[in-house]
Amino acid sequence: MKKRKYLMEVLIVTDSKGKVDNAKDKVIGEVKELVGKVTGNEELELKGKIQSSKSDLKARMNIGDKVHEIKEGAAERLNDIIDKKKDTTE
Repeated sequence: MKKRKYLMEVLIVTDSKGKVDNAKDKVIGEVKELVGKVTGNEELELKGKIQSSKSDLKARMNIGDKVHEIKEGAAERLNDIIDKKKDTTE
């Protein structure tokens, strides 16, 4: 049971980290875009737009949620295997 709880905590932390990383990319992209506009650096402005847009796309596609679902399913199957093995050895 402790292993199962640990796996679930890892999944939650991983999902939260993905959301934080996505928000960080959005902010950094917007800052790059703004700095590029202010300084007249079109390359930096474009990089910022791309980074910000990439973040928006990830959010719209719910990639983090899908990855979380896949990880949760894998953890559940792994726990079932561990439980079955434990039952046969007891």
